[in-house]
Amino acid sequence: MPPTTSNFLQALYISLDILNLNYLKITKVVLMKDEQSTFFYHEKLGGLEALQASFTRQNFSRHSHEGYTIGLIDCGAQKFYRSGSNHIAPKNSIILVNADQIHNGQTATESGWAYRAMYLRPEQFDALSQELNGIRCGAPYFDSAVYDNQALTRQLNLLLNCLTSNANNANNANNANNQLHTESLFYSVMTQLMLSFKQDCRQLKQLKSTANLTHAQQYLDAFCCEEISLERLAALSHMSPFHFIRQYKKQYGLTPHAYQIQRRILQAKTLLKHGLNVSQTASECGFHDQSHLHHHFKSRLGITPGQYRNLFSPDKNAYANIN
Repeated sequence: MPPTTSNFLQALYISLDILNLNYLKITKVVLMKDEQSTFFYHEKLGGLEALQASFTRQNFSRHSHEGYTIGLIDCGAQKFYRSGSNHIAPKNSIILVNADQIHNGQTATESGWAYRAMYLRPEQFDALSQELNGIRCGAPYFDSAVYDNQALTRQLNLLLNCLTSNANNANNANNANNQLHTESLFYSVMTQLMLSFKQDCRQLKQLKSTANLTHAQQYLDAFCCEEISLERLAALSHMSPFHFIRQYKKQYGLTPHAYQIQRRILQAKTLLKHGLNVSQTASECGFHDQSHLHHHFKSRLGITPGQYRNLFSPDKNAYANIN
């Protein structure tokens, strides 16, 4: 028996403790005259993160997110790498990047691009999957990097308006603070996405098992903030350093060093959330100095470590501006 809308929303609200917009933290980052980003953290939406940005020169290096990236191009066009090839996302197209999937991003036009995006945890999709199918079939895997669906684009645009609206702005306050309105939009967008890729509703694709490389990756995970020699990793894999680098990048999409930086950034986010200052965070996470952390953090998230830390300050609406 298919679930009713009422039962679905009740289960979604109770099990995920999301869709409550009463506590919103924002950091607004003005990078240059023609480049800016605003980062939103919704603590009571399960820690949902959202981004509204416009860039001309920003060039995101290869990285991944713990959650899914669901984005909408507002103007211009974005070029990005995903699933072994480059893709172009024009205006009004939807960008889909699976959790932990390696990708990057840059402009595909001279005038740059503007977009909004949200980052959902796999557990949220898994819960939706169970409600829609009656069984737990795992989070979906989106085969399409760029998705064109006019009905879904309209709904996603409305949802992102709610997620990226400053609750203090009177023009957006009604919708941004209306829980039922946001719940309905969330239900509609996630349901349409799940049904559009229903044939691919399965556990996230796993990399082929390679025991030797797995040992090296586990070592990097455990000691990512320490200095690790290539020789040590290669020895764990019973390979020469040269062969190890080639095989590691082929399997995981990043060099061992790039993967180590990725893990350090994730650790830095955790420390910054807990209030550690940027200098201490850089030291704890194995970066040479604060500038080194700043460079890698911004190249992956589009904001600086200090601006990210401001999201979790006692002030519920924290702003950091750079001119």
